[in-house]
Amino acid sequence: MKWEENVRRVVPYVPGEQPNKPNMIKLNTNECPYPPAPGVQKAIEEMRSEDFRLYPDPGAEVLVQGLADYYGLKKEQVFVGVGSDDVLSMAYLTFFNGDRPILFPDITYSFYDVWAELYRIPYETCALDENLRIRPEDYRRANGGVIFPNPNAPTGVYEPLELVEEIVKANRDVVVIVDEAYIDFGGKSALPLIHQYDNLLVVQTFSKSRAMAGMRIGFAMGSEKLIGYLKDAKFSFNSYTMNRPTLALGIEALKDKVYFEKITGKIVATRERVKEELRALGFTFPDSQTNFIFASHPQIPAQEIFQALREQDIYVRYWNKPRINNFLRITVGTDEEMDILLAFLKEYRNKRIGEKIC
Repeated sequence: MKWEENVRRVVPYVPGEQPNKPNMIKLNTNECPYPPAPGVQKAIEEMRSEDFRLYPDPGAEVLVQGLADYYGLKKEQVFVGVGSDDVLSMAYLTFFNGDRPILFPDITYSFYDVWAELYRIPYETCALDENLRIRPEDYRRANGGVIFPNPNAPTGVYEPLELVEEIVKANRDVVVIVDEAYIDFGGKSALPLIHQYDNLLVVQTFSKSRAMAGMRIGFAMGSEKLIGYLKDAKFSFNSYTMNRPTLALGIEALKDKVYFEKITGKIVATRERVKEELRALGFTFPDSQTNFIFASHPQIPAQEIFQALREQDIYVRYWNKPRINNFLRITVGTDEEMDILLAFLKEYRNKRIGEKIC
């Protein structure tokens, strides 16, 4: 059809499956296995009709100020959006407009190349090394911008702050985005570096460590000039991006630091225990500093394990892609959920390769 000649065609990002079955164990989308802070539930119960009838504050001032206070910044250094995906997409639109390709790892969050294709941004990927780590020398060539997650997804590998600064310092003439969706589960944030480097944007989310994936809250922190450009692009696109209930619930989540540290601590403790048990079953994996484990078994193909788990209504993530097609990404759930997963893997391994595990 003639009109199709003018359609913008892209291959879309494919999110993790969202099954809805009784007694299923859902470990495929890195959601938090625990509820949000108690104050969030209380705020939901106290909502009024005005929270739905009236437009929200376009500047999301209450949440912006709350985040600024929490992280010790000025409100002019904070930008909020509908999940970190919205924030990152807006950053692509705002900052990656040159003729040179932007750079990001070859094994990374699979939305990065989708946004580049959507906005017609040239890009090149930089291969992780044999240990799935970033090689900073790969980011010292001419480019139109840099983006990478730290810790990385889907590998779970955390790069030290010194490496992050090395990449930022080598790219002062472009914007460098560090996607810290999983930083609350391990490692040091690059946030302190924004005071030294006005080209650094640090992006985080409420979806993982604050148990609010369903509310869609993401935010960016950077120099006042960077944030100002982001806001200009946002208000040229859609003024009312965050709804009133989300703003109110986001503030409540920020207030309860004790609860935040409690649930992130539980997830980290479960992760470390599960690592040991997976090793005993013969699995190998990078040392995850996230709320998931990127695991491979040398004797049983990952796709086979993925299908076997799925038949038991245990859902993990699998990609049939080069270099990672023998890995499973396993979200850290509750201790009870992980025990069921481990029991199945132990039984399946014993049956599959005929070895008794003590």
